[in-house]
Amino acid sequence: MGRQRRGEAETPSARLSDGRIARVVPSEYANGYEVDVDGTPQSHVDPSDPTHLHFEYVARMGAVIDQLSDGPLTAVHLGAGGLTIPRYIEATRPGSRQQVIELEQALVDLVRENLPLPRGASIRIRIGDAREGLSRLPAAMAGSVDLLVSDVYSGAQTPAHLTTVEFYRAAAALLAPAGVLLVNVADGSGLAFARRQVATIREVLPEVVVLAEVQVLKGRRFGNLVIAASAAPLPTDWLPRLMAAGPHPAKVAQGAEIDAFIQGARPAVDGDATDSPKPSAVLFER
Repeated sequence: MGRQRRGEAETPSARLSDGRIARVVPSEYANGYEVDVDGTPQSHVDPSDPTHLHFEYVARMGAVIDQLSDGPLTAVHLGAGGLTIPRYIEATRPGSRQQVIELEQALVDLVRENLPLPRGASIRIRIGDAREGLSRLPAAMAGSVDLLVSDVYSGAQTPAHLTTVEFYRAAAALLAPAGVLLVNVADGSGLAFARRQVATIREVLPEVVVLAEVQVLKGRRFGNLVIAASAAPLPTDWLPRLMAAGPHPAKVAQGAEIDAFIQGARPAVDGDATDSPKPSAVLFER
């Protein structure tokens, strides 16, 4: 079972459409709060410092975002969680225009009430399925998005329809010529799902890198991998040094390493895609 916290029944909570319970709970290991859904930590937010990215995979996303061209961004986020990355972009790139698509109105209400967004932030939240929501964004956004972040989980798994060539084509259609797609993928031993996701994304966007903790990238334990992709060469000059610096040494796989990583992996399409693997329940126990 997932981890339990003292006073859990007293923490702010909301029941989601599928019956799961979302809670905003004080973080046990860092300043701020976590958004927890049925024992699975979804997000960490530090209201006093929105540049504090406590979860390692989110910090890796932040490292990529920091390498994009200076100035405000036009960004789309699939999956709200605690709105950690939108807060980070607002803090580091004032004036950015951001759209968030989230399935669960109750989750959005819980987060906005207990972890309010900065005043004046241009962050619009739309309720609905992430894939369907892409088609409902303003037509003027097509070809103008600097950053699209896909970090969607139902419980601890990414739904299959958000893992396919068709889905990524719809996402890529929004990107500016040098726009970047960031995808959070969770996988374990053997990395069969992650390898297929990288192959799927590269079917759509030719420039791909993968960022992950070394043991995760080797398939030795369950964890998160960040896939960054673009139609243009990615700005990765500083990433290897940043990743190696820790707190847990990580690696950037690119070029020939990506070719080797996806060897034999078949891109996922709507007819044969699967949800991401479900982690062991003990993974989130403390």
